[in-house]
Amino acid sequence: MDLRKIKKLIDILEESNLAELEIKEGEESVRLSRVPKGLVGTAAVAPATHVQVAAPAHAPAPAPAASAPAPAAGGKELPPGHVLRSPMVGTFYASPNPEAPPFVKVGQTVKIGDTLGIIEAMKMFNQIEADAAGTVLAVLATSGQPVEFDEPLFVIG
Repeated sequence: MDLRKIKKLIDILEESNLAELEIKEGEESVRLSRVPKGLVGTAAVAPATHVQVAAPAHAPAPAPAASAPAPAAGGKELPPGHVLRSPMVGTFYASPNPEAPPFVKVGQTVKIGDTLGIIEAMKMFNQIEADAAGTVLAVLATSGQPVEFDEPLFVIG
């Protein structure tokens, strides 16, 4: 399938109310899906090799409140607050490149739309943006490691 056809399909998807579009021509197939605005922005970043950046894995968990927090993968309790979950499967990166500091650290104040991290999926770098304002209480993902769909990445309080 040539690139012009794929670009035309992207245009069709953007102009419609469709959430997903899949086209098959013989053995070739293209599947495009739309992510709700505000959750993920696609970054036009050249692929780069990333190394793990030291980032706090968990903030100390406060005493359980009246409503118990949802357990994270691995059975660990999440601190109370807004949990930002992964919108896709991919590799999480805490910084734009190996030499750069992480986008956010525990204790940092964030606004809606601030970049918290990047998930690389299918050679595309997708920015993970804050969907709530507040203080970062926990960074649950490890830079350079795979993340699953709906896996807790950050807790914002």
